[in-house]
Amino acid sequence: MTSRSRPPKSAMLVAERIVQDALREGIGPGDALPLEKSMLLRYEIGRGTLREALRLLEFQGVIVLKPGMHGGPVMQDPDASHLGSTLALLMQLKSAPLRTIAEVRTALEPMICRLAAERMSAESLDELRGTIDRMRTDIDDERIFLEANKRFHEIIAWSSGNTLFGYLVASLFRIMDSAVTGIDYPWHRRTAVVHAHEQIYDALRSHDPQMSEVRMREHIADYDRFTEQKYPEVLKQTIRWRHPM
Repeated sequence: MTSRSRPPKSAMLVAERIVQDALREGIGPGDALPLEKSMLLRYEIGRGTLREALRLLEFQGVIVLKPGMHGGPVMQDPDASHLGSTLALLMQLKSAPLRTIAEVRTALEPMICRLAAERMSAESLDELRGTIDRMRTDIDDERIFLEANKRFHEIIAWSSGNTLFGYLVASLFRIMDSAVTGIDYPWHRRTAVVHAHEQIYDALRSHDPQMSEVRMREHIADYDRFTEQKYPEVLKQTIRWRHPM
């Protein structure tokens, strides 16, 4: 029997049913799932199969298994780290270089920014403004600066109204964060980034799709030129997989 025709494992089927039942019953992040005894009866399975199903869901960040007498599985709101981890693993197996991430961002983010200009809420605009203020205030702190930079792009992606875009952009940044890139951002480069973010923000605040796309395209192209000129060898490095902790 080939891998394509092999039936799903019982634990995987149970994991799928647990998620479906939780969504149907309105169980959300922070809520406890039924106790083990209840799930054994509901799904008519053995303890080993149930525990394997729960471990599968925990690995995907869907639940956390709390220890102790009053512990058990609790629903979570998975972030993009698990998707990023899976993508990084697939790309490492294909020996894909870090340049892959830059190319995907070049293709996606300008179009995402266009959608965000049409759909962005006032609350998201305020949060976006806050990331720029933080970058300007903490321009000498590279860690804070880069975290605010990442949040800027994530807010725009989620504001596109497309959930997949939100997860994809957040995943790409997490892959870049986990990569040993050795890229340094000097003060003048950080200043240029803040200026670019200001221009993108102004276009988004005006709800101008065309200008928003242009500004984001210019911003990504400027980043690509910087890395190609200063760190061409880094972009050739193979992406490495790291499972989210």
